[in-house]
Amino acid sequence: MTHTVHPYSHRLGILRDWKSRWFAGKGKYQEALKGDIILRGFIEKKLKGHFLADIEIERSEKVIRVILSTSRPGMIIGREGNGAEALKNEIKKLLVKHNLLDTKKVDLKLDIKEVKSAESNSAIVSQMVVEGLEKRMTFRRVMKMTVEKVMANRDVLGVKIVLAGMIGGGMARTETIKRGRIPLQTFRADVDYATATANLTLGTVGVKVWIYKGDIFDK
Repeated sequence: MTHTVHPYSHRLGILRDWKSRWFAGKGKYQEALKGDIILRGFIEKKLKGHFLADIEIERSEKVIRVILSTSRPGMIIGREGNGAEALKNEIKKLLVKHNLLDTKKVDLKLDIKEVKSAESNSAIVSQMVVEGLEKRMTFRRVMKMTVEKVMANRDVLGVKIVLAGMIGGGMARTETIKRGRIPLQTFRADVDYATATANLTLGTVGVKVWIYKGDIFDK
């Protein structure tokens, strides 16, 4: 029997690193895990539409570092860094509210990284599809345009987009478009995967994106 495995977790320790990097002391694991979940949920909701690619969290005894990867860093940073400072203060208030941060002992740092090739990042591509669907564009046009944009990148060797839900009216169904190849069982294959949800008048539509960027060999 075949098993469906998440392409990211399938390559952990081989091509991918953990998105939360920390070790918790005795009795502290639940607190740190709860803090990560609350933090990710808040940031995803707050920065919807900012093309957020990734949220990484690093913890030590004295510092919590939140690293945001986005193709639109200027929108988050704001003029003279006001936006980034405001976001950092909101995150602090949220963690303090849930008793997950002692500001006297632990410092919070916020880093914002730019994703230079947005069309080759699956998380950003999935948000592009969601944006098109929520603007009432036809799903076939959105899928075709997105695939063409992705395949225009030299790095990309294959792309697959799947939509599932009430698309095009009538009954719920699944639509798939694919270009190139997506070798899911090859560990050295650099396959980027992401999901997103579009909220439409008839209901939600699930979006899945796979992007294959070639094989990675050890030097």
